[in-house]
Amino acid sequence: MKSLAFLLLVAVLVDGIVFERCQWARTMKNYGMDGYHGISLANWVCLTYWESSFNTAAINHNRDKSTDFGIFQINSHWWCNDTQIRTANGCHIMCSQLLSDDVSAAIKCAKRVVLDPQGIAAWVGWQVHCKNQDVSKYVAGCGLD
Repeated sequence: MKSLAFLLLVAVLVDGIVFERCQWARTMKNYGMDGYHGISLANWVCLTYWESSFNTAAINHNRDKSTDFGIFQINSHWWCNDTQIRTANGCHIMCSQLLSDDVSAAIKCAKRVVLDPQGIAAWVGWQVHCKNQDVSKYVAGCGLD
């Protein structure tokens, strides 16, 4: 029975949190993301929906050997250290911190990414699915007005 409980605990830790849309919108608002660097909360929610489906444990391996980590899918080549490739580590963190259910490190790093000249366009998911779109539906019904 103890080993079953341990396996269930490990499964929960590996799976991370998948936020519900409005829960994630409220969380980001509480961290000051609404209007951060001129970016609406709806754009942030749209971005994270298309990048990770609001999953803190999301990982994507890229052709260039870099990896995208966490709810924002932050890239290891530029923003974090995954110990696998040479990195600029612009956020000065280990990539594993971006997979935590405590999203404070991921949000802090995302705030750093948008200060880069590319801004929010650094995320392909935002470029393809959110840019020049009506993104209001991503925060609709969340009681954030």
